[in-house]
Amino acid sequence: MKLVLPGGAGHVGTLLARALHAERHEVVVLSREPRTAPWRVVRWDGVTLGDWTREIDGCDCVINLAGRSVNCRYTPDNRRWIMDSRVRSTRVVGEAIARAHRPPRTWLQMSSAAVYAHRYDAANDETSGRIGGDEPGVPRSWGFSVEVVRAWEHALFGAPTPATRRVALRAAMVMSPDRDGVFATLLGLVRVGLGGTVGDGRQMVSWIHEQDFVRAVRWLVEHAGIEGVVNVTSPEAEPNARFMHALRRAWGARVGLPAAPWVLAMGAWMLRTEPELVLKSRWSHPGRLLESGFTFKWPHWEDAARDLCERSRRSGSVTAPAPAAD
Repeated sequence: MKLVLPGGAGHVGTLLARALHAERHEVVVLSREPRTAPWRVVRWDGVTLGDWTREIDGCDCVINLAGRSVNCRYTPDNRRWIMDSRVRSTRVVGEAIARAHRPPRTWLQMSSAAVYAHRYDAANDETSGRIGGDEPGVPRSWGFSVEVVRAWEHALFGAPTPATRRVALRAAMVMSPDRDGVFATLLGLVRVGLGGTVGDGRQMVSWIHEQDFVRAVRWLVEHAGIEGVVNVTSPEAEPNARFMHALRRAWGARVGLPAAPWVLAMGAWMLRTEPELVLKSRWSHPGRLLESGFTFKWPHWEDAARDLCERSRRSGSVTAPAPAAD
């Protein structure tokens, strides 16, 4: 197949491009800053139509991953860039598909499970999940993530592309050993001694191993009967206390200081990220994937954490003691 990946030069896009290229598909990445890669990289600005639209005309699938990383402080400027980079790029991809003489059969659009409410009572699936927003007892700043996802998906499903199947990938945190991913941020907390329970430790952590993320995307490309919203997440979320314990054990950190919210805020400031990343109860469930017959290679966090930590060590980017025995 020929697959076009707008925004494919980022963390998740590189994971996908690498895997799809290895399978001998024709991969074309659209990037604001073209660089040398094993696959073709074509310049676009993520806002306006241009020569890049020729790549979409006649391709088999578009997987739009464009969007500024949310692993940053939510300053006014960053909020604007996060929102605009997602909504405007989705709109222009829709315009390119609508104008194509041979539109792609499938459009997979990156979204986020951050749209769901902060809750402890039940997981959010695609049918019964509760959308977040103005929730009692929840910091108002957390509503920004919900606003972004709503606007993002509105741009996708509002596009005039009747000949193209559309799927919104409400992805949980994609865990990979790459330096610029969320796993590196969490591991960074462990490495500086802040890898203990965060807050009360009850908040649920939804995640997906990078290999299962790639396998899920491949599955959705191949199964033409699936469209609409799909949760791309491991079936077994963990409370933060157990999640961080498993990560510490996999890394070999025998001690992890528990972090009250104010302590975490200091650590997040040092790492230039937002406390919401680990304080919000992000509990999503892959109902539609499981119903369609998809099986996970890494359903359990303890196993996934060991794999990711071992690969981080082998990469040479970090050093760590041996995994703890207890």
